[in-house]
Amino acid sequence: MKNKILRLKQGYDINISDDCSEEIVEIGVPETVAVKPVDFEGLKLKPVVEINTNVRTGEVLGFDKTNKAIKLTAPFSGRVVAINRGERRVITEIVIKTNEKVGSVSFQIPTGMTREKILELLMESGLFLLLKQRPFNVTANPDRVPRDIFISATDTSPMAPDLELILKGNEEAFQTGLSILSQLTSGKLHVSAATPKGAAFESFRDVDFHLFEGKHPAGNVGVQIHHLQPVLSREDVVWTIGVQGVILIGKLFTRGQIDPQILVKVSGPAAVEKKYFRTCLGATVSGFVKSEDNARIISGNILTGRQISPDGFVGYFDNLVSIIPEAAGYEFFGWIAPGLKKLSISRSFLSTLLHVRKPFGLTTRKHGSERAFVVSGLYEKYLPMDIFPVHLMKSIIIGDIEEMEQLGIYEVVEEDVALLEYICPSKIEWQENLRQGIRLILKEG
Repeated sequence: MKNKILRLKQGYDINISDDCSEEIVEIGVPETVAVKPVDFEGLKLKPVVEINTNVRTGEVLGFDKTNKAIKLTAPFSGRVVAINRGERRVITEIVIKTNEKVGSVSFQIPTGMTREKILELLMESGLFLLLKQRPFNVTANPDRVPRDIFISATDTSPMAPDLELILKGNEEAFQTGLSILSQLTSGKLHVSAATPKGAAFESFRDVDFHLFEGKHPAGNVGVQIHHLQPVLSREDVVWTIGVQGVILIGKLFTRGQIDPQILVKVSGPAAVEKKYFRTCLGATVSGFVKSEDNARIISGNILTGRQISPDGFVGYFDNLVSIIPEAAGYEFFGWIAPGLKKLSISRSFLSTLLHVRKPFGLTTRKHGSERAFVVSGLYEKYLPMDIFPVHLMKSIIIGDIEEMEQLGIYEVVEEDVALLEYICPSKIEWQENLRQGIRLILKEG
């Protein structure tokens, strides 16, 4: 029996140059690695290490103040060389100078594999942080039994890594991870892939498999949840996890140790070497990322990723480093120019009228500043979800919690509205505003 294909009409694929090869470069152990608590929304970290502390792979670096059972662990063995802090003394990075001789923590794989024993090992190893909870896309609460767990096996974001390449050679670990995760929910474990690819994910057991077809954001797990089993209220809890996260969990329950090895794609108009690199969680990009002068390095995709320095670190959930030219100065004639080399959704430039199909070398230029925010019907064309995005955003801006809830804030997170921020003629900060609205709801209880 063939799987039903869910075809989504709304969306947009940003035509950015991405001529990355599928060559995989083995770079070995990076000089430094780091964990960034800011990667885990809702985690309030209490550190238990100091500078010059030697730590093993999988050893506890800190725990969540609200639930001490949730631990943040070292992605690789070595010596803590920095604990960097930001505003209000909040920890932004714990940096480790790697040393393989320090070794790894060995975890006892439970027998019986009850939900309680699985959760205990996941939290002790730190890999529980791979799980996120909807609504709100925060660190999962182990005391809640999720209605379902969702995994997106497709990524439609700009320059996205090939998830089938990440899966290749890790099929056994992925299956083990799926079998483990299927025991954590009272409902089903959903895996969604894209057509025509996706066949690599179709044969796995213990899952409900789905096929999606459409432009970005069809690969977002939030969009897939909306079309399969939508989140209807604050108490309607589901969990999500990425393909790489499932593999890491599978390896833990197979070997009894954390295997921090991951595959990272480096691409973008300003990238010198556009390849895949095999490295480890939290690796410094200085060892494998080469960019042109005056370029912006982003851990993640260009819509939702975080800017990092040339000696920064790959985000905990990222398999992509995007590099684009940093805009400098003003454009000659600006919007008056014909724009043969400009990407335009609104058909403002000749590149659209002449159907230029060649990928565009996008920069960081915003092409304007914030202006009047009006209902135009534009945003509904690009968001494949049955909500009113402009009305929702306006309710967030004015802080009307009741209206936010009625307009669907439980269904969306930053990545779901990132494309709207990109195409927004009013230059509204959709992602930042949405997170502020979510935090207001969480604060008010």
